[in-house]
Amino acid sequence: MQYRTLGRTGLKVSEVCLGTMTFGDQVSETDAISITRTALDQGVNFIDTANMYVKGRSEEIVGKAIAGRRDDVVLASKVGIEMSANPNDVGLSRKNIMRAVEDSLRRLDTDYLDIYYAHRPDYTTPIDSTLRAFDDLVRQGKVRYLACSNYRAFQLSKALWLSDVQHLARFDLIQPPYNLLTRDIEYELLPLCVEEGLGVCVYNPLAGGLLTGKHDPSKPPATGTRFATDTMGRMYYDRYWNESNFAAVEQVRAIAAEAGKDMAQMALAWILTNPAVTSIIIGATSMKHVSHNMAATVVTLSADERAKCDEVWYKLRPLRFFYGR
Repeated sequence: MQYRTLGRTGLKVSEVCLGTMTFGDQVSETDAISITRTALDQGVNFIDTANMYVKGRSEEIVGKAIAGRRDDVVLASKVGIEMSANPNDVGLSRKNIMRAVEDSLRRLDTDYLDIYYAHRPDYTTPIDSTLRAFDDLVRQGKVRYLACSNYRAFQLSKALWLSDVQHLARFDLIQPPYNLLTRDIEYELLPLCVEEGLGVCVYNPLAGGLLTGKHDPSKPPATGTRFATDTMGRMYYDRYWNESNFAAVEQVRAIAAEAGKDMAQMALAWILTNPAVTSIIIGATSMKHVSHNMAATVVTLSADERAKCDEVWYKLRPLRFFYGR
């Protein structure tokens, strides 16, 4: 396992981050604990969860899995997405952040989080109010580093500016979606992160599993896959399950076959060729899947293979004039 420095923090994280969204849903507690401990044994030191994953069950399971090994783990959780019918149990208000962090610490059985994400922008709460609450958590020692997820470039830029002028702890990491079929962050967000020294931990590196090549567009999503779960199946279906993406998948399949590479591993390795990326979140339903995907860290792509991958994107997003170049 290779490790990369997270932005300007000096923190070293594994190129693979273990995603735990499926824990307590697609993956049983027993299997999830086994997967986590085996991943740690194989060099993964970065674990990602969130308070809303299976309404807190993911955090509870992760807490059990890392018991006795807390200092070996860079542990990340999130706040901001609805947890209950309580109107204040959602968003990035001070009230919700202060309550949510205590709940997450209890479920994870730890007294601090290495990384705490704003899970998504809250358009009803001023960002400076959110940043002051986060800054308090850092000063209290409950959180080591701050992060955001699903923020647009202008939102991240404004947050960094406010942290600077108000002398608040700033976002040191962002978590956006990124894969061979979803590359829009390359236009503005990634250059901003490079310029400002932020780490980038990407999610959906296999487009919800579409880039494994196992899905058949002529049939409904198979039971047990990301696209068929009760909790998030509809969201993933709307996000990726379309004719254009399946056509692109066939292009990727052909590139991998010609190169003699596993399709999923090639898709993951392609992400790691981007120096702006710090780590990729790999979720799984079995240790077999985790080990298979972790092997992508030693896969290399030639310049020709990378160029062919670019052609896949250009068919999805034809090249056109883009201001600022």
